[in-house]
Amino acid sequence: MANNNAIAYDLAKKQKEISVAEFFERNKHILGFGNPTRALVTSVKEGVDNALDACEESDILPDIYVEVKNPSEEECTIIIEDNGPGIIKQQIPHVFARLLYGSRFHAVRQSRGQQGIGISAVVLYGQLTTGKHAKITSKIEPDRPAVVVELAMDTVKNRGEVISQDTTHWDKPSGTRIEVNIIADYKRGKRFIYDYLQSTSIVNPHARIIYKEADGTEHIFERTADVLPKKSIDVKPHPYGVELGTLIKIAKETKSRKLASFLKTEFSSMGDRTANAVCEEAKLDRNMSPAEMTRDQFAALHNAFKKVKIMAPSTDCLSPIGETLIRRSLKSETQEISPEFIFTATRPSSVYSGNPFQVEVGIVYGGNLPKDKAVKILRFANRIPLLYQQGDCAITTAIASIDWRRYGLEQPSGTGIPIGPAIFLTHIASTQIPYTSESKEAIADVEDIENEIKLAFRECARKVQMHINKKVRRVKTREKFDLITKILPEIAKKSAHMLNKPVPSLDKVITRIMDVVWIEDLVEYEKARGKQVQTKLDTKPSGEREGGWITKSTIMVVNYKNKSQKFNLYAVIPKDSVVGTIKPKPAKITDTYIRWNLDSISPNNKVDIYYELAGLNKGDFDENDLYVENINPSYVIGADKWEGE
Repeated sequence: MANNNAIAYDLAKKQKEISVAEFFERNKHILGFGNPTRALVTSVKEGVDNALDACEESDILPDIYVEVKNPSEEECTIIIEDNGPGIIKQQIPHVFARLLYGSRFHAVRQSRGQQGIGISAVVLYGQLTTGKHAKITSKIEPDRPAVVVELAMDTVKNRGEVISQDTTHWDKPSGTRIEVNIIADYKRGKRFIYDYLQSTSIVNPHARIIYKEADGTEHIFERTADVLPKKSIDVKPHPYGVELGTLIKIAKETKSRKLASFLKTEFSSMGDRTANAVCEEAKLDRNMSPAEMTRDQFAALHNAFKKVKIMAPSTDCLSPIGETLIRRSLKSETQEISPEFIFTATRPSSVYSGNPFQVEVGIVYGGNLPKDKAVKILRFANRIPLLYQQGDCAITTAIASIDWRRYGLEQPSGTGIPIGPAIFLTHIASTQIPYTSESKEAIADVEDIENEIKLAFRECARKVQMHINKKVRRVKTREKFDLITKILPEIAKKSAHMLNKPVPSLDKVITRIMDVVWIEDLVEYEKARGKQVQTKLDTKPSGEREGGWITKSTIMVVNYKNKSQKFNLYAVIPKDSVVGTIKPKPAKITDTYIRWNLDSISPNNKVDIYYELAGLNKGDFDENDLYVENINPSYVIGADKWEGE
């Protein structure tokens, strides 16, 4: 027994606390520094994320400069500059050389960084692998010099250590520059840096990024929108999906003395009616004190959350990109491919484990994309590209579980990544992205998220399928139309000439052969004069907005049936646009569609419809999304059946 006691005391003496910095010093792979190639990309990624955040939080359109030098085969120098507000001198050691230090850990809102690890891990990795210190340059005011700090990290204390500091002239009004040396594989990694920055520009269309390679080659990713993302606002957690232990913890920390007040104060989407319904379902007194509740009572409350219908979470805490900007970015980045079309879809906000989230997807189809290879998948979370671990990501799992054969793509077994000329984009915006690791490379298997991804892609795929079907029907009917309009008139002329009779009318023959209602649309752009109409995407005061584009849409409806036709025609209004002139006057106009009641179109007669839109860039809108009502849709070429709002 005495011997056992001695062993226990000896073991106790050997146990000691280690700092978080020391832990990551020995487990670099957890943060994405597992090999020299990934270390290079991770370092650039963390620096760019910081730069984007700094600019957006200060309402500044980001201008970001990235340079990678390769002074030796094993070593790289990474330089990242931004035009943000800069960082005050006293905060530089905390921001760049202190792990788990940040302002977003407890915030319930969308943000790129979540743990306060990223850029400090880069400084730590550089110090560990090269023994060199990071150099930070910061300027906070135009009329003051920039401060230059040489910075190291004390891994035992998890604190930044200032080696030296000085001032210098910097011609930027404000901004931050980080220069760090790391051991990395530049030859293998440079392609991934380009891919990362190109992907970043797609989901951050408001940013301008310049990338300078080691050989001096420059790549410029121009911004496609002069609009900052909507700022996300802190909100309370949502009751749906919150864990029981978290519920008990929140109750212990609340200042509310009554259960109903606790529910309304500590959770979002909880008003008087909902709080009372939850208390009633849980069979708990709304006036009881949360501090005095037992675990069983909390369990009853937790179960009641699942049974009571609670409003969807507020989207104020989220900052989705938006369908218009996703489409614009994809169009800009795929110009060389010349895609046939680009479709996007955005799901309503949902919630997992009390965390609001929203899914946006896009499909680029056709053009020069290979038809015999798996579709390319672009994954994003909170505007960050996910470059690695594609096979272990919930986005990939969700895409692979859809039967894409129904939508015209090849998929031999009915599961797996489909084959065809397409690019799939997925963006998840959330207050808390469930990454599989701190390196933020893949999203964990969360059923609620996977379901929303599948719903979004099915919605987008239906648009693809409708477009393809409409195109096929239009091509077939066009062949018939060309036959009728070119060959029949010539036959009629020659026959009439031979018989010395007048040329007969072909109207009845044409309607008998065609037997459809033909709808064709044309979209054109004209440079606007004077002030541009304000839209949801505008952030500048009206006096600063000049020009812009007017989208002019013409729709021609021709009746090639042998009877007069009467039906309703719907044109979907593109998001982020404002409707101007409309001819003829519509029967109804909403935020999402225009409806015309076409009273009676006689055989071989036509109706011309015209309307204008403001607020879109040239190319944002290529063709009308048209639907018909009160007519058999199989009679119509160029529009689909209206399914209601």
